[in-house]
Order: sequence, then C-alpha cells, then structure tokens
Amino acid sequence: MKKHLVILFLLYGIQSQAQYTNLVWSDEFNDATINKKNWVFETGNNNGWGNSELEYYTNRPENACINNGNLQIIAKKESYGGKSYTSARMKTQGLQNFTYGKIEARIKAPVGQGMWPAFWMLGKNINDSGWNWPKCGEIDILEHIDNSKYLNGTIHWDNNGHVSNGTTILCDVTKFHVYGLEWDENSIKLFLDGTKYLEQSIANNVSSTDEFHLPFFILLNLAVGGSWPGNPDATTQFPDTMFVDYVRVYGLNTGIGSVGSECNSANFSLSQNYPNPFNLSTTISFNLPSKSYVSLKVLDYIGKEVASIESNELRAGNYTRQWDASGFPGGIYFCRLQAGSFTETKKLILLK
Repeated sequence: MKKHLVILFLLYGIQSQAQYTNLVWSDEFNDATINKKNWVFETGNNNGWGNSELEYYTNRPENACINNGNLQIIAKKESYGGKSYTSARMKTQGLQNFTYGKIEARIKAPVGQGMWPAFWMLGKNINDSGWNWPKCGEIDILEHIDNSKYLNGTIHWDNNGHVSNGTTILCDVTKFHVYGLEWDENSIKLFLDGTKYLEQSIANNVSSTDEFHLPFFILLNLAVGGSWPGNPDATTQFPDTMFVDYVRVYGLNTGIGSVGSECNSANFSLSQNYPNPFNLSTTISFNLPSKSYVSLKVLDYIGKEVASIESNELRAGNYTRQWDASGFPGGIYFCRLQAGSFTETKKLILLK
C-alpha cells in the first residue's frame, strides 16, 4: 500500500528556475574502496544481458576499484565463470533513486572492437511483475561502441511496444568529458560538455512517456561484445579501463529531485512562531517509517546551502534537531528534508 505524507504545518511551494545549483547526491570516488551505500554490483552473464554480451561481470577489485580519485571499471580477457572476458556493472538500484534533476558524470572511456562503455539509467520499477522493460523507461546518457568517432545518446520507453529517440554527436571518448542529463516534468535533454544534443518532450505524458515521471537509478558498466558492437578481435586491447571521476545529481534550486533508499514517506514539521517570522532557535521534527539516509539542510533564497543539520543514516523512529539562526542575516530560508524517496521543503522568514 502506498503511504501518504501527513504535513503538520503549511508548506509553501517553491517556484523553481532552471538553475541546477542544489547538489542532491554525488560520489566523488575519493575513498579507498567503492561506497556500498551508493553502489551494488550485478554479477554473472545473465544470458548476455539481452544483448549477447560476452563478459562475466564480477564484484572483484580486479574489475572495479578506486585509484587516484577515479572509479576504474576494468575489462579483462580471462576465463572466468565459463566466459572469456570479465568486467564490472554497478548500479544505485535500491540505494539511490532520482526523479528529475541534472545528472552528470565525468568519464574517460576505452575504445576498441567489441568495447561498449555506458553511463545510463533505468526506471526503479524495472522488476515489477517480472521484467518490466521497456515500460520502466531507459535513458542512455553515454554509450560508445568499438572505434566510433561518435557518442550515442538514446531514450527508450513503451508506447504500445518499444520506441526510442536517439542521436549521435562527435566525441573522442578516450579523453575526459562531462556527460549530462537535464530532466524535469516537461523534457529530457542530453548534453556533452554542456552542449545539448538530444531533447525529448515528456510534458503531460506525451507519446506515453509517463514512465519518465517516476524514480530512476544510475548504472555504470563496461560491456565486452554484443549484438551491437560485435565481438572483440586481435586489435582489441586487454585489459582496458573506463575511468569515472565523479557522478553528481543536482536539483532545481531548492531540490526538485529525490534521493532514494527504502524510506517512502516521512513526517516533517517545525516548532516555531507561526506564521513566520520564526524563532532564532527552531526545533525541527521528523519521523522515519524505516531506516534511511537522512539529509537535513538549510538553504538560502537562491538555493545555496548555508547549514547542514543532519547527514547520516538513521533508524526508523522520531527525531528532533535544532537550528540556531542567531548568526544568520535576516531573509528567506528553506529547510529541506530528504529521507529515502521523500523530499520536502519548508519556507522560513527570518526578521532581524
């Protein structure tokens, strides 16, 4: 049963502008090991993943590790699991899910016959009622095959059968580039180093695009072989590596775009003089129905973070936190709570 949010105080709607200034989530790959709160591995060959791929995906450091501030996904030619190649496929499914926002990654990719690096997204509901593709939706922000001079970007969905909208753009993927997506209730736009090269309208579910108004998760992988690139040959270099400098997700100003774990709803309230102005010391209360990573921040009127009150994984339960506003100038502020797939913002006015 879908849980419904109960708001204890009046919430003010925020008119978002097309300025992606609010960093919702990121992985900068600066830790010694891959963050298990952000990524899970898909392993095996899964009958070629529907694409006749040849690799066996593993969760070994030989195929995925962090080195010098970069995630490295390494494809190797070796016998493993009954296959002749190994690599890695990582996803945020069940950990971090997003609806709308700006999603980008800085990546350097390998080339060669049969090489197929990808940075892409799938709908969170892909496993509902069994295999739910293409009804879950798919957004391919970066795909590259073989030695092509072109980057491929494609959007897949269901409209009485599989349909897609895709194009290519010149790109030397062996150098670092920023591959990006801007996604709101009206459109999906793909970017290469800030240059838009593909746009798909999803306004009012046009062309049965309703799947793109639901949560998605992120995937990174380096496939070997398959029905699209074909098989490696004697010219293909092994081992070869896909380097990922960072993956970042931004919301529109005060945070359209939600970070997901398994928490689907929360209660969120402020103890203050009401209506505004509010007390210089305000109690913020929230309830978590399940264990979740919680981000509780205060933003100024342009969406810039001015205070981080909570940034931890918390168990289910009732919580209170204090924000001392005595050191802040008067003005408009927003208190934003993110817990799992729940995101809510309250407007505050501080008079001094």
